[in-house]
Amino acid sequence: MTELELKYGCNPNQKPARIFMESGELPLQVLNGKPGYINFLDALNSWQLVKELKEATGLPAAASFKHVSPAGAAVGTPLTEVEKKIYFAENMPLSPIACAYIRARGADRLCSYGDWAALSDVCDVETARYLALEVSDGVIAPGYTEEALAVLKTKRKGGYNVVQIDPGYVPKAVEHKDVFGITFEQGRNNYAISADLLTNLVTDNKQLPEQAKRDMILALITLKYTQSNSVCYAKDGQAIGVGAGQQSRIHCTRLAGSKADNWLLRQHPKVLGLQFVDGIRRPDRDNAIDVYLSDEYEDVLAEGVWQNTFKVKPEVLTAEEKKAWIATQSGLTVGSDAFFPFGDNVERAHKSGVQYIVQPGGSIRDDHVIATCNKYRMVMAFTGMRLFHH
Repeated sequence: MTELELKYGCNPNQKPARIFMESGELPLQVLNGKPGYINFLDALNSWQLVKELKEATGLPAAASFKHVSPAGAAVGTPLTEVEKKIYFAENMPLSPIACAYIRARGADRLCSYGDWAALSDVCDVETARYLALEVSDGVIAPGYTEEALAVLKTKRKGGYNVVQIDPGYVPKAVEHKDVFGITFEQGRNNYAISADLLTNLVTDNKQLPEQAKRDMILALITLKYTQSNSVCYAKDGQAIGVGAGQQSRIHCTRLAGSKADNWLLRQHPKVLGLQFVDGIRRPDRDNAIDVYLSDEYEDVLAEGVWQNTFKVKPEVLTAEEKKAWIATQSGLTVGSDAFFPFGDNVERAHKSGVQYIVQPGGSIRDDHVIATCNKYRMVMAFTGMRLFHH
């Protein structure tokens, strides 16, 4: 098949729409459903991310995409009991690729609502059963077991989008796209991200453990497929906060940092102790936790809305308690797709427990950024490579 007609483009008025190859066959098959234009943008960007992440780490990898940027990305390390609870994966058999997707989805469950999932490995039944529980638009993978495909075909009244891609497909070295009737051409970004990029440690502290190296690699590959400007916080083999598409670097750092803080706070004893009403849907639990962690929650309590969600009126998690909990956290990594122009980005990252930073370097104020890292005994690597993605 050299082309696939689509219902419409980004919006219903944008017709005709299709994906096609100028020569040769499309390297993918639609096994179920009818993916749309944005679905395929998510699918092809997310597939590149997980393919590169597995190649760089040797571990199964997954991503959760929304609007052509990752809400989360991760490798398939085992989940702790706390992680199983905050990702709603308790009492489920979990394969490595299932763990990878659950972690990717768990980075920002609110933003992953209605996501596109990408898997570096064949989708097994454990992953399919977890996907079946979540609100998701579709999945791309190099293959599916018969049992997994049968489970996925029951989702969304049989209309769930399932795409299989040829893992051996290599795109052309030069890519094109049209904007306002004008064709742009550039070399494809084939820059390989590996531990070799992490040797230029510019801070006084040069102690970079293997786990931090893995998180740096994960953050950089995630940023490579995130709409710029972008910043990614990572910990324990998964992104925990992605700030995408901001015009200001500090706004990226703040946005990603607030998402990372929410991920950390989901593990607070008060959040783990929330008692939900019976039969509550997973998205409703996510929304309730997000509201509970917001600054407006005391107003919600006063209105009595909690009775629709919780069995017992939750005790407020105060601003002081949130700050104290986050202050106990450490070992986080931050990656940036371009240089930090000021030390304020480092100051914001420090508030969320960041100890490791990876960025291209090259600012006229690199000395100030480095000095700010030294103030907090952080380790910072300069890669010399910008990772803009548009």
